[in-house]
Amino acid sequence: MTTDLLPALTAHVTATAHASPHTCRCTTATLAAREDATVVRHAGTVAKAHAPDADPTGLTVRLTVAARLPGILLSPLTPTPAELHGRLVTHWPYGTPVDPDDPDAAPWEAAATLLARLHQAPAPTAVPPMRGPAKAAHAIALLRTTAPRHPATAPVLRAWTALPPWARGETPMPDTVTLCHGDLHLGQLVRHPAPDGPWLLIDVDDLGTGVPAWDLARPAAWYACGLLTPDEWHRFLTAYRAAGGPAVPSDGDPWTALDVPARALTVQTAARAVTKAVVAGRPLDEVERSLVDACARMGSVSPASPTG
Repeated sequence: MTTDLLPALTAHVTATAHASPHTCRCTTATLAAREDATVVRHAGTVAKAHAPDADPTGLTVRLTVAARLPGILLSPLTPTPAELHGRLVTHWPYGTPVDPDDPDAAPWEAAATLLARLHQAPAPTAVPPMRGPAKAAHAIALLRTTAPRHPATAPVLRAWTALPPWARGETPMPDTVTLCHGDLHLGQLVRHPAPDGPWLLIDVDDLGTGVPAWDLARPAAWYACGLLTPDEWHRFLTAYRAAGGPAVPSDGDPWTALDVPARALTVQTAARAVTKAVVAGRPLDEVERSLVDACARMGSVSPASPTG
């Protein structure tokens, strides 16, 4: 992130929030400041500077999808991205995020229901492929560059190479595809209107057509690694099925559909964890070790997938 992007984005969102000049006493806050995304809020308006390599055509299509699926996705304030300091910027209404300090109130049922509705919605316009496998491949490439000799790298790479080519982003995804979010986790939900409106999905960067099980893969992987309790996983899966979600069978064993995507998300998360630890010059923590251990177990057992 360039040093002048954040102040420029702050000034930009302030101007966007107010139709006419006046003495402003509203609150401005930086919600995220990463290389791939900088997000600033001013009053009820949020501006997001997307990754430097964001595609303007693809992002505009994804904004169109969000605008045409109210009640599932948060609708953008503007139909096309602006450009600021060489970055694409989109504008959104502010929504209340999930409280990370109150895990008992995590909206697993709402997340599952929104996913099921998204997966059943016809794509209102031609959309590019969901970017989940491409993001996993990027995490692996970064691991190879950053931590080639770290002891945790080998088991992560073994688990990666055991995945089918589509899950590594090397070949097109299987024919059975739906509209997908592409990067589902609890940070991708907000209440709008704030503070206590209905839950909606946010972040359209990875939105597209793809294997719907990918959107269930992160909670499935967390459950398999012991990072999500059986009760939370059951609530999530039951709500998804109750809403008619097509990613898994309506009853019986869901893992025939979830195995490959859950493995891919485990590998992606482990790769990111090892990379971050190496960059920070610290050892892996307990959660990070559990992800690497899961990769070691996966590397010795072939994935089972009806889509190959």
